[in-house]
Amino acid sequence: MPVPLIKKIGLKFSLNDPRWGRGSQDNGQNNNQNQDGKRPNDGPPDLDQLWREFNQRLNRLFGNRGGGRGDGGFNPDMKGAGIGFGLIAAIVAFLWLVSGFFIVQEGQTAVVMTFGKYSHMTPAGFNWRWPTPIQSHEIVNVSQVRTVEVGYRSSVRNKQAKESLMLTDDENIIDIQFAVQYKLKSAADWVFNNRDQEEMVRHVAETAIREIVGRSKMDFVLYEGREKVAFDVSQVMQQITDRYNAGVQITNVTMQGVQPPEQVQAAFDDAVKAGQDRERQKNEGQAYANDVIPRARGAASRLLQEAEAYRSRVVANAQGDSERFRQVLGEYQKAPAVTRDRLYIETMQQIFTNTTKVMVDSRTGSNLLYLPLDKLISQSATDAALPKPGAPAAGQQSSGTSAATEPLQSMETQRQRESRSRDGRDSRERETR
Repeated sequence: MPVPLIKKIGLKFSLNDPRWGRGSQDNGQNNNQNQDGKRPNDGPPDLDQLWREFNQRLNRLFGNRGGGRGDGGFNPDMKGAGIGFGLIAAIVAFLWLVSGFFIVQEGQTAVVMTFGKYSHMTPAGFNWRWPTPIQSHEIVNVSQVRTVEVGYRSSVRNKQAKESLMLTDDENIIDIQFAVQYKLKSAADWVFNNRDQEEMVRHVAETAIREIVGRSKMDFVLYEGREKVAFDVSQVMQQITDRYNAGVQITNVTMQGVQPPEQVQAAFDDAVKAGQDRERQKNEGQAYANDVIPRARGAASRLLQEAEAYRSRVVANAQGDSERFRQVLGEYQKAPAVTRDRLYIETMQQIFTNTTKVMVDSRTGSNLLYLPLDKLISQSATDAALPKPGAPAAGQQSSGTSAATEPLQSMETQRQRESRSRDGRDSRERETR
């Protein structure tokens, strides 16, 4: 707006203008000559003439044309000059006030300061403050998720040894790189309570990770405790930033790399492999023990049960024999001769039942008669096993059936023999007593 006004007044601030400061009346004379018909000498502008031209144009602008033509009849009007200066001052003041308007984007806030001191915060939208130098503002993005890297820069390979190397509780050195993501919860605290905001967050993160790692074992940090360490670091960082009133909200801590130092990486890998081999051998030994021990326990339990069964059987037989002896004793006391003969006959029966060879003493002569009972019994079994001549079609099936039942019969026969032998032995023992 001041530029059209200056053009309207007709001021030309140019030292290269040959007419600057030489007058502006249109008196019909040639502007390139003076009253004597000579060209004026080129030189610096005349300040008095400049002032007169300025007042003359102000008078023309505001309708005061009473001044005469030419330099001799010019009479400056101080009232018109005052009005012009007032108008210029109003325009300048308006422009100065307009410079206090500013726009805040969505997700941002502006911190307004009065003579450098915190005044207030403005929301998103079109806002106004007192122009400079009374007030100033600083726009802060409070919705942006900011990231600070600890132990590396831009890439995990670009390590920062001073930040990443730290000591664990078991006196081992470990190399950790991690990233911290955070947002702003107070723009005023972020601007006024921190000198270097990003470095402040990095130092807080380094302090927190050293505290957590310093009270943890190396294996815990390397393997199963990564998530726990990251969570504890975020909690400790939030406590520190709240204590400092930094206006920071920690959102996430991400572990980028956790490993031993490069100088001992090979030795550490060997130790890890040895530990894995040890665990594998322990697992194999445990598997072998789990296979052998149940078998041994089963065998021991079976032996105990067999021994318990044998004990129960022997005790039961002894009790049965004793009870039978009591019964026989009672009968013997009632009829001794009959009981004695009965016992003799039963004993002979048991003896002959378990004997396969019988010697018969003939009273008419001195020759002994030999009866091969075993041969006779086996011959009878053979004759029974042979197929009958009247049924040739069923011969194969009958022979198969007899072959299948023969082991069962032999087992039953053996069991009977053992029982008779045991009974005979018990009877002989009683007679001996």
